Amino acid sequence: MSEETLKEERKEEPATAEEASPVEESAAAEAEAAGDAAQAEKRAEPARDAQEEAKEDGKKEKRRFRKPSKEEEKIEALEKEQAALNDRYLRLCAEYDNFRKRSQKEKDALYGDVKANAVSAFLPVYDNLERALKQGTEDEAYRKGVEMIMTQFCTTLEKLGVTPIECQGEKFDPALHNAVMHVEDEEKGENEIVEVFQKGFKLGDKVIRFAMVKVAN
Repeated sequence: MSEETLKEERKEEPATAEEASPVEESAAAEAEAAGDAAQAEKRAEPARDAQEEAKEDGKKEKRRFRKPSKEEEKIEALEKEQAALNDRYLRLCAEYDNFRKRSQKEKDALYGDVKANAVSAFLPVYDNLERALKQGTEDEAYRKGVEMIMTQFCTTLEKLGVTPIECQGEKFDPALHNAVMHVEDEEKGENEIVEVFQKGFKLGDKVIRFAMVKVAN
């Protein structure tokens, strides 16, 4: 084989590991060392976290068992006093609100009771006017005057919030009516009011006077 042929074959053959340059070998060693260091760093992270956590727990335990300073005791006492005052303030606010609502309710109830009592004192006047209108008379001027008085009286009651209790033809209701007579009548329904002896009145939902009625069946 000629010398030129040997040279060509040597050019084509790749360089072996032994023939690598010193620079390449140094770079490879550094890369391998860096990889090992990174893996070691990852393995060391949980251990460091556990150590930090243990240190924090130790600090907490020391703070818990150590005797507080005078400044800390003073701050703690002030915080407790503030909490007690705040609780007392909230309780007073709640009590005042309940007192205000209760007072308003009692005031409204008292006003309604006083008005109902005042109206009750005038109902006999209404009864007498109603009887006068039922009486026959030839004096039309007299009758007209009684009618005007009756109209004015009813208007005044309406302005005060007083309304008559419906009776004629209605079903008997013990919460509104007072049955003083009972009659059997096949033409009437059961517990139907057939006659009113004395008209009843109520102020809102409060009965001022029960209606005196006759009930059928």
